[in-house]
Amino acid sequence: MVPGAVKILVAGGFGVGKTTMVGSVSEIAPLRTEEHLTQAGIEVDSLDGVREKSATTVALDFGRITLRADLVLYLFGTPGQFRFWFMWDDLALGALGAIVLVDTRRLEAGFAAVDFFEQRGIPFAVGVNCFHGRRDRTAEDVRLALDLDPGVPVVLCDVRERDSSKELLLALLDRVHQEALAESR
Repeated sequence: MVPGAVKILVAGGFGVGKTTMVGSVSEIAPLRTEEHLTQAGIEVDSLDGVREKSATTVALDFGRITLRADLVLYLFGTPGQFRFWFMWDDLALGALGAIVLVDTRRLEAGFAAVDFFEQRGIPFAVGVNCFHGRRDRTAEDVRLALDLDPGVPVVLCDVRERDSSKELLLALLDRVHQEALAESR
């Protein structure tokens, strides 16, 4: 039996933890297309709030989770820098839903990803990546700041931890399920 495939995107701005999330939940060694940040990129990519960052995704990250013998979840992490966003449309083709990761130190970086999925009608959940245990905002604070619809799940998480990333994925899958039920009525 060939397993069915479900595609989920992990998106967000530069340095929010997309590569880390894909790696934390993938059952296989994730495919990563990271390159070292160079002096030449300083003029293009602001490191404000992410000074410790030394590498960046230039194409995509890829991971896999087997949910059942007949169902596999494929995770595609998008590049975060605006100059690579031309790839997002192709990556979004056939996606069941998306995770939008945000960092409360740079919430404004989340607007473009939220807009991207809203404009395409792709269900998404927002993961507030609480770097180093920082919880300086509540889920409701983030919902208001990003002007999210009430149905969009907002989950405080630490994507370095497998269980935390799984909780975020489950929130997304629950939203997708709820929307499918509403459409079938």
